[in-house]
Amino acid sequence: MLRKADLSKGYAAVFATVLIWSLPSLFMYYLNRFYDPWAQNFYRYSVACIAIAPLVLYQMRGGGPKIDMRAIRLCLLPCLPNVIHQVTQVMALFYMGPGVYAIFTRASVIFTALLALAFFPEERSIIRQWQFQLGTLLGLVGAFGVIWFQANAQSSERHIALPGLFIAFTATFCWALYGVLIKRPSAELGPIRSFGLISFITSTLLFPLTLAFGRIDTPIHAGAQANLVLIISAVTCITLAHVLYYVAIHEIGVALAQALQLLCPATAMALSAWIFHERLTHAQLWSAAVLLLGAFLAMRVKPVATSEAAENI
Repeated sequence: MLRKADLSKGYAAVFATVLIWSLPSLFMYYLNRFYDPWAQNFYRYSVACIAIAPLVLYQMRGGGPKIDMRAIRLCLLPCLPNVIHQVTQVMALFYMGPGVYAIFTRASVIFTALLALAFFPEERSIIRQWQFQLGTLLGLVGAFGVIWFQANAQSSERHIALPGLFIAFTATFCWALYGVLIKRPSAELGPIRSFGLISFITSTLLFPLTLAFGRIDTPIHAGAQANLVLIISAVTCITLAHVLYYVAIHEIGVALAQALQLLCPATAMALSAWIFHERLTHAQLWSAAVLLLGAFLAMRVKPVATSEAAENI
């Protein structure tokens, strides 16, 4: 059975997500002074889980899909790349500034396009359009250029250290994989229920990792300001943004929702320059221009009706 995508709802959700997701790298870069990567993500996702819980309980009172073992199994698979993504993106910020990382992570568009092509037949009409293909290619080239011409602050090397590049690449690929794998849970359970489960499972997986590799008592030593920043980051950038992102995926598709995220770096770069005095080289600026041109081309792609049956694949 076919349904017509609600484009206004989908675009409103994705552009709100773009605005909010211009901020996470700045929050995480700041919190790196107080929290190790494991503790930072465990507490951010725990706060996000608490924030979404009242909405989940309210929805469950009105009926709808049940949260049972099947739902937990459905959400477990996307949580695995999500955990890797969350930890590695924080680690990447030890090698580069928040603006540069925000630009590089937009390379997830090309991975998402390939993964969506493999997983979801209904996405293929978007991916086959030349604007989308050229836009994602330019996005990848621009993102790579931005990080390649980032000087390594830890040494005299002209380019960023290879471990930093590998960590950033891992974070980007896992984000793309998460974006594809979350489509089925968000379609079957709805954005609020699915993120409620995702945040709970992710927090549960991060807890033993924090005990083993991080410091579980970090909030006691971090101070009130750092803890407040963490809470604000969790509620806005994780809870609110994920729900909006799931709505966008459901209405306009995985590939296009990810492509429009190419707009995030412009805001992130401006804020990082203002707050942390981060600056780009001329080569990085040209690379960023190529990336944003790719975003413009990708935005010109129009989604077609999506298939509810296909969402059960």
